[in-house]
Amino acid sequence: MPVTSTVASSVDWTTTPAAVWRRHRSGLRAIRRLDPVQWEALTGIDRQQQALARNTERFLAGQPSNNALLWGSRGTGKSSLIKALLNRYSDRGLRMIEVDKDDLVNLPEIVDDICDLSFRFVIFCDDLSFDVGESSYKALKSVLEGSLELPPENVRVYATSNRRHLMPEFMSDNLKSTMQDGELHPAEAIEEQVSLADRFGLQLSFYPFSQDVYLQAVDALFPEVPDREALHRHAIRFATGKGVRNGRTANQFYRQFAGHPFAQD
Repeated sequence: MPVTSTVASSVDWTTTPAAVWRRHRSGLRAIRRLDPVQWEALTGIDRQQQALARNTERFLAGQPSNNALLWGSRGTGKSSLIKALLNRYSDRGLRMIEVDKDDLVNLPEIVDDICDLSFRFVIFCDDLSFDVGESSYKALKSVLEGSLELPPENVRVYATSNRRHLMPEFMSDNLKSTMQDGELHPAEAIEEQVSLADRFGLQLSFYPFSQDVYLQAVDALFPEVPDREALHRHAIRFATGKGVRNGRTANQFYRQFAGHPFAQD
């Protein structure tokens, strides 16, 4: 059951840039150790950075702006981009509240307590997706576009997901679609799948890195290594073992090999 309480009362937003919802305490807890990832440190996602920055700057300026869905391949910088966004714009009044998917039922109460504050809030939902039979997305729908009451102007939802439509898609759903007078009419299940994602006006796609982009990310993490050839050889071997090239793989490679001499082998 949703918990009705003054969830924002325990957070001093003048000194706290971010908080996370904790269900066991039915309230928000200020985040004490923010991820320090910086905007300039992200590589290979320039297009997505520019689009999200433009939308966020419009939001901070009180201009029309969209809720944002960052979807695509794992480890490609979706979550890091939103974390870096907070570090970049917190001095301009941006605040962030992280809400787990399982706690979305409490989202209306969270929003009620911040809608009259002077700060601009991004509700951050990381790794968002829904399985068949789940209904917590309905609370998210009301915050995204409102119901009888309009959604608050000082709140936007930024979500990341590996699924473009946030919900599972089955071949059987497509088979239920029909043709009438030459027009395709999607099945009701498909309409339900698409309707939630459609509420995110800004949708940014992320794909696995090419080898060149992956090596650019590695180079940024190892600026002092003189033997680039040896560094790249080790990095490619590491990514091959992982089976994927992305920003997460580059960071894992750094954590494993920082300080390595990268001698010829």
